[in-house]
Amino acid sequence: MSKLALYRAATTLGGPLIRLHLARRRARGKEDARRFGERLGKTDVTRPAGALLWVHGASVGESLSLLPLVELIRQRWPAYTVLMTTGTVTSAALMGGRLPAGAIHQYVPVDRVAYVRRFLDHWRPDVALWAESEFWPNLIIETAARDIPMILVQGRISTRSFEGWSRHPSMITRLLAGFFLCLGQSEIDTDRLRALGAHPVDCLGNLKFAKPPLPVDEQELSRLRTAIGERPCWLAASTHPGEEEIVGNVHRLLCEHLPDVLTLIVPRHPERGAEIAERLAATNLVVSRRAAGGAISPATDIHVGDTIGELGLFYRLAPVVFVGKSLAGEGGQNPLEAAQLGCAVLFGPNMSNFEIIAGKLTKSGAAEIVGDEAGLANAVRHLLTDDADRARRIAAGQAVADAEAGALDRVVEAIAPFLQPALTATRHARS
Repeated sequence: MSKLALYRAATTLGGPLIRLHLARRRARGKEDARRFGERLGKTDVTRPAGALLWVHGASVGESLSLLPLVELIRQRWPAYTVLMTTGTVTSAALMGGRLPAGAIHQYVPVDRVAYVRRFLDHWRPDVALWAESEFWPNLIIETAARDIPMILVQGRISTRSFEGWSRHPSMITRLLAGFFLCLGQSEIDTDRLRALGAHPVDCLGNLKFAKPPLPVDEQELSRLRTAIGERPCWLAASTHPGEEEIVGNVHRLLCEHLPDVLTLIVPRHPERGAEIAERLAATNLVVSRRAAGGAISPATDIHVGDTIGELGLFYRLAPVVFVGKSLAGEGGQNPLEAAQLGCAVLFGPNMSNFEIIAGKLTKSGAAEIVGDEAGLANAVRHLLTDDADRARRIAAGQAVADAEAGALDRVVEAIAPFLQPALTATRHARS
């Protein structure tokens, strides 16, 4: 029996174990209890009449990178309803407030044949766009079996994924055969997709470069700028466990030269905010939390931005940003969002999930790699005190972002031949 057949059998027979796993995730707040049925392929939302485009992005980063694409498709093909699926609670909250009119959010079903078929039976998508590297076997096979054109956009194959899939060539070749077109987000990703059996494959640019700047509440921005005043301020963004302790130590080192420095922390997972604040406060730092209504006062050492969807606010407050999951974590987070909003960017050496973007930013002089706590402290202090170098790095980062702005139009033109036939077929079915 092939590995793919074994996987399908295991996910079919393993229903009780899958349900137990999901129950544990619900208990930890990793699943949305109110909309849990969607993870089983059930929904109370009626499928709209007419053509439906299904767009899938696994989590926050993927779904945000797809938003400009969704908006442009709705503008050019308003007859399409867009169904956006994601798999995390945080991404669902963000999409609920940012999807354009004519777009619906649902949780993607767990990759079990019964759940997937229930989902497809209800929504009956005409075309499907998948982002990055979310290759769920049952979802791909069942969608392809219904002759629904699938297109991979923002295709990303990390070194680890490439090595892993290379050990299962027949399985990945079968899955990639379900895609009518694969668009890699870099030439490296495109080469890896081709080597794994994808065809046709192309690289038209990275949609993360085409993404508009993160939004902001201008009133809140003005209020917090007033609260900060003239204090030197820096941000540790999208931090992961272990990095907040590093940031707390960096704050103390900075205080030796900049006694009134303010440190902002926005954890990648906002639910960790209370824990982070408690640990830092236990080291005699004055800490406030945004989610708890805490204010930034002259006595505040560290302010924790533990709310959802406000990273754009904090990027606009801090001229210097450290991007997390790159020192204590592994893989990094998207550094371009900070560069777009006029920040001098720092990150650790572990940026494998964003190696292309990180490479372009460092090569242009827009970003700097810091190896440890001392390196981060020195880099932040330098950038907060050297206005000329900070301005140079900020300009370089914005230039990198601007250079790839045409990727969105190129991707839309590539997928247009798959969108138009579905609209034509829908009109014929109604007539």
